[in-house]
Amino acid sequence: MQRRLRLTNRRDFQTVYRWGKSAANSQFVVYYRRNPNTERFRLGISASKKLGNAVVRNRLRRQIKEIVRLHVDQIQPQHDVIIIARKPSTAQDYWQMEKSLLHVLKRAGLLAGRR
Repeated sequence: MQRRLRLTNRRDFQTVYRWGKSAANSQFVVYYRRNPNTERFRLGISASKKLGNAVVRNRLRRQIKEIVRLHVDQIQPQHDVIIIARKPSTAQDYWQMEKSLLHVLKRAGLLAGRR
C-alpha cells in the first residue's frame, strides 16, 4: 500500500478515534472520519498483542491490506479509516475474513458500490 494512503502517526489515529464514527462486527471494528484534505482514503490497521504472536498479527495485517487493495476502487474517498482486528478474526480463512471486513465497511457506509 502506498505511503500516502496510510495513517502513520499517533495524532491521526487519535483524531479518528476521538472525532470519528465506528461500526463493528465480531471480527473487526472500523473507525472512520471524513477528511476533505485528502483525495483518496487513508488506512490504519491495528492488531493488538491479544491476537497472538508477531507472526499471527503480521499475517492478519497482510491479509487486511490485500483485501483493501483488491477493493480500493469501492471505498469512499476522503476518509481516514482505522481497522481493528478482534480475536475471532485470527481463526478465519482469507475468504471469511474478506466477507466479514466488507460487511463491516458496508455497515459503516464506506463502500461506494460493486465492481
